[in-house]
Amino acid sequence: MRLLIISPMTGQVSTAAKIAMGRGAKVSQVDGIDGGLAALRAGQGADLVMVDVQFDIARLVTSLREERIHVPVVACGIGTDTAAAVRAIKAGAKEYIPLPPDADLIAAVIAAVTEESNAVIHRDPAMAAALRLADQVAPSEASVLITGESGTGKEVVARYMHRKSRRSTHPMISVNCAAIPENLLESELFGHEKGAFTGAVARRVGKFEEANGGTLLLDEISEMDLRLQAKLLRAIQERVIDRVGGTQPIKVDIRILATTNRDLEADVRAGRFREDLYFRLNVMTLRLPALRERPQDLQPLADHFIKKYAEANGVPARPLAPETVLKLQGHPWRGNVRELENTMHRAVLLAHGEQITPDAIHLSGATRDEAPGGRPTAQAAAPSGERTGLVGKTVADVERDLILDTLSHCLGNRTHAANILGISIRTLRNKLKLYTEQGTPVPPPVAGEAERPAL
Repeated sequence: MRLLIISPMTGQVSTAAKIAMGRGAKVSQVDGIDGGLAALRAGQGADLVMVDVQFDIARLVTSLREERIHVPVVACGIGTDTAAAVRAIKAGAKEYIPLPPDADLIAAVIAAVTEESNAVIHRDPAMAAALRLADQVAPSEASVLITGESGTGKEVVARYMHRKSRRSTHPMISVNCAAIPENLLESELFGHEKGAFTGAVARRVGKFEEANGGTLLLDEISEMDLRLQAKLLRAIQERVIDRVGGTQPIKVDIRILATTNRDLEADVRAGRFREDLYFRLNVMTLRLPALRERPQDLQPLADHFIKKYAEANGVPARPLAPETVLKLQGHPWRGNVRELENTMHRAVLLAHGEQITPDAIHLSGATRDEAPGGRPTAQAAAPSGERTGLVGKTVADVERDLILDTLSHCLGNRTHAANILGISIRTLRNKLKLYTEQGTPVPPPVAGEAERPAL
């Protein structure tokens, strides 16, 4: 985990840095906001920024957002200055760390940043077979295409492979090709020079340069525009990139991992994906099984998420009741591990008593036809000709309800919702724009997935 500290290295901040390094973080330090922005633009990279509360945190957060540098910010300062802590949180800091530093608090903040990528939880032979293949190819320099349905853990496995590779001491940089507008993705990947386009206020190093020496993960690469695919192919073949607005080619040394939830061979046949790029990426294919294909992983994953969200919300980590396990085992899990995680998050918040009972389990697709405890409602039990849930509604109404229910289930994440619905992210955004214009409330996007204009 890479920690960037924006503060003079005084005694207390120095102590915080030593604690972070003792917990495994790689720490760098600059004296002010401008120095921090310059370091991030130059490709130094950070998984977390800790900034002294005396600085203009609002300016830092605004600059990061406008320049699309996605990194969480925490503030630090004298513990007794409550007003400063409140200002920092209102300015956009995710957390406030009082000084003198508390080792357990710093460890918790670091764990919150790194936890998602540190474990691949499995017990089922199907997943074990996939990981054996990952272990075999991880030390190589070959490009790997990781395939599987949405929510199967493709990015988690990519990080697992990076940790087992010869590049593990260098950074792994991830780019979600589906979450970044097409007109900005080129700059995100290759960087840009100052003045290259409106909003290019300074030179910015792209993800290829930031990942130099390490691994670049192209997440959901099937969503990339054909024009940009051509430039990506050159970069992969020649290991040379050109910044937007630049005049000098730049050499890079990276390994490429890519993920997709689509059938890229079908996309090639349909002209949506370049065949030469497909073969360049597809040196090795690693397919991850859907959750329904790895049933023995269901309970250990559920237990993991229960513990995670119980700790995060300060509530007891209740075990699953036997009848709850049966209910989970009977669900198809179209959203795979991600759907299970969201379900367990809700269950932790809704549970009462000594166990998590079926009434705390709200499953997607069950909101209208099934009661919270898994029992069919009167509407679902009625003969098909007597159902009233859909009768009288237009197709547009049913489509709108399905889209908004799925988006709510994904906690506002547009990319995940589009994958579950089987539509493109562009189509989803166009639909949401229409609903907003019609006055229908739409869940806001998740952090790091800023809304963009529909096309």
